[in-house]
Amino acid sequence: MKVGCCGFAVAFDKYVKSLDVVEVQQTFYKPPKLETAEKWRQKADSINKGFEFTVKAFQVITHPRSSPTYRKAKLEVSGNVGFFNPVKEVFEAWEKTKEIAEILRADKIVFQTPSSFKMTEENLKRVDEFFSSIDGKFTFIWEPRDYSEALMELFADILKKHGIVHCVDPFASEPAFLPDIAYFRLHGAYKGKRIVYSYTYSDEELNQLGEKTGKYPNPYVMFNNKSMYNDALRFRELVNHKKG
Repeated sequence: MKVGCCGFAVAFDKYVKSLDVVEVQQTFYKPPKLETAEKWRQKADSINKGFEFTVKAFQVITHPRSSPTYRKAKLEVSGNVGFFNPVKEVFEAWEKTKEIAEILRADKIVFQTPSSFKMTEENLKRVDEFFSSIDGKFTFIWEPRDYSEALMELFADILKKHGIVHCVDPFASEPAFLPDIAYFRLHGAYKGKRIVYSYTYSDEELNQLGEKTGKYPNPYVMFNNKSMYNDALRFRELVNHKKG
């Protein structure tokens, strides 16, 4: 099991010394310069040889221009981007994501779609066509935010066809399909449909998390709540204690 955070929750050196994996968030908002990614990889190697980067795919692939994440990143793009649309800008965004991933030696790329990306036959066809069109040497991970019970069979078939890992929050649902790894993202507490990001997991919840994720092959458990760093450390200590 690998435990980490969605983003560097503390200073780079401190994080790399204490955890073994991070999901890079900058690549989602606005990919960093290649030299920056090279420095990250070199610096991580000098601190923790086994440190792993995973990469969150550039939002131009998954999110439309109306998403507030574009404003947050001060990113201006043209064209009918997002939602895996087969347009030049989306495939250019994939090339940028891929380039950063290669520099970081990240073989896992996370695609997160917003709740506005509905699970319809048309959208699932776009996903199928997108993954049929790109370099398949990575492990692709997809976290959808909308589900359709009527289309779960088609959804699972597309995951299987491309070997895509279905990423979920284990407190909310279970994967429809996963190949030889599992990838979980923990977002905080659920209050109806609202997610409370400003949340700290209790010891009891972390014990439940260990039971939920430990049954899967090669699980990655990635915290994405406000106290993500401390929760990740506590969870890893709990897992190691049970192993010992």
